[in-house]
Amino acid sequence: MRLYPNQHLKKVEQITIQFLEKNNIKALILDVDNTLIDYNRTMKESVIQWAKDLKKQGIKLYILSNTNHKEKVEEVANKLEVPYRNLAKKPLKAGFLKVQKELQEKPENIAVVGDQIFTDVIGGNRCNMYTILVDPINPKDFWYTAWKRPLENKIKERYQQKTKEK
Repeated sequence: MRLYPNQHLKKVEQITIQFLEKNNIKALILDVDNTLIDYNRTMKESVIQWAKDLKKQGIKLYILSNTNHKEKVEEVANKLEVPYRNLAKKPLKAGFLKVQKELQEKPENIAVVGDQIFTDVIGGNRCNMYTILVDPINPKDFWYTAWKRPLENKIKERYQQKTKEK
């Protein structure tokens, strides 16, 4: 079980077509909470434009969320005009593998993008997908995420030290 992502970025908008082409990524599996929207369900216009631009370049986008609030995920998916699945049970493999099958891409051509190590990164790594950890949009978290943040921050610190050593 690998705890480190392949890449760590500040926000999703830093994922460029050049970066994806360089890493042979053809599809993105996206988390919702604190990755695309904040605690108050606000999505920046820059995220909508980013998704639109990537889709124009032929990148497939798919939302995979653990939330049981279907309407929240559906609203985000509709704004971005992408398919979605909720109740994913990340980091279990099943949700990732179902999305991979729908995307019709090999795991090495899919990047999992999210703000949590214990769901997005571990789940993507377990499925041999490229993983991109982004910083949470907002420091405010739901209780079921907040308790994990201190441990995730320690893992991030170690990851950053290792990448500096290279």
